[in-house]
Amino acid sequence: MAAKQAEDAAKDASYEKQGGGLMLRIRKFKPKDVFTWQLAKTLSMGQGLAGLICGTAVSSQYLATHFHVNTPMLQSVLNYGLLCATYTTMLLCRTGDGNILQILKSRWWKYLLLGLVDVEANYAVVKAYQYTTLTSVQLLDCFVIPVLMILSCWVLKMRYRPVHYVSVCACLLGVGAMVGADLLAGRDQGSTSNILLGDGLVLLSAALYAVSNVCQGYTVKNRSRVEFLGMVGLFGTIISTIQMVILERQEVATIQWSWQIGLLFSGFALCMYCLYSFMPIVMKLSSATSVNLSLLTADLFSLFCGIFLFKYNFSGLYLVSLVVILIGFITFNAVPTTTDSSSSSSSIGEEGFYVNPAANQNDITKQEVAVRISTEEEEEEEEGRRASGPSQSLRGERNDEGVVAVGHSTKM
Repeated sequence: MAAKQAEDAAKDASYEKQGGGLMLRIRKFKPKDVFTWQLAKTLSMGQGLAGLICGTAVSSQYLATHFHVNTPMLQSVLNYGLLCATYTTMLLCRTGDGNILQILKSRWWKYLLLGLVDVEANYAVVKAYQYTTLTSVQLLDCFVIPVLMILSCWVLKMRYRPVHYVSVCACLLGVGAMVGADLLAGRDQGSTSNILLGDGLVLLSAALYAVSNVCQGYTVKNRSRVEFLGMVGLFGTIISTIQMVILERQEVATIQWSWQIGLLFSGFALCMYCLYSFMPIVMKLSSATSVNLSLLTADLFSLFCGIFLFKYNFSGLYLVSLVVILIGFITFNAVPTTTDSSSSSSSIGEEGFYVNPAANQNDITKQEVAVRISTEEEEEEEEGRRASGPSQSLRGERNDEGVVAVGHSTKM
């Protein structure tokens, strides 16, 4: 009976401690610690990337509907060609280990596989529209986020907190609201000739995008952005050119070129070039998962443009979807992720509050200076005792014992 009462008392004490800790966190919560300039910069740059994807979608839609041009590989060749002309040339001008020859000698096959993955990810999602509906593409394309989180935990050793999973679920609910608005507006467009094949292509594209983004995040954080873009541009140009010659040579030959078509191709290539150039910068600020969460609003931006350009019907659920996705994105970035390699030196304290690393470094520096000064004083006293006689040494030893005792009591 006494043991049971003691166990109940221990449980009550633990509950009170947990409740007190929660109330302490609530009282110490400061909005300015969450809504920082870093978060605002990540949010704005992420939405800028979504705007670039919207530009590629609008230009492709114009090419397909007004000019009956469907050449995704030709559009990819233009993008990779711009990357190759810019960043591969920069690698050619480098010296030492950053030179393109040294990179090709040590890890050419890795970038060959990465270029193949990136090219086929772009091709698979465009090809899926020929077999399945727009709704299926929008829903299944979100498969990239759970795959990204799994690969980030496995490859990059990232550790997510419960708030991150809740934020991802909120973003996916926002996508569900967007798809529901499409169904209510009668925009379930696309072919249904082979839904199983089309859905499989979307899932394949999402998995390939996840692999490409994780490799991009690793390369950018451990090597350089120029190296990644230069090598992807080089191998992407080669692979997409070969694939275009094999699969799209007839479509390219039948294009009736005009200044409008040239302008649309140029706009698509420029948007894709800027997307590839700026995405590594945003990834370095946050993570691959965070970037893909911000890109979920790209479909919404395309829909808003379609309301004015293609006479789409407006639905209030579009605004609800946009707000929900942005809330999930902000919540995801408000709490930083951790990695196994930096778990011992994380900037998050045991109670979940931010710890100032500069203050810790200052404390360590002060302690080192204090130890160094005390060591020098001890050496001077020792030299003084040696210079004095034996009687002075004995008296000095007794005095030193008292000083040491005081010193230990002060440290305790």
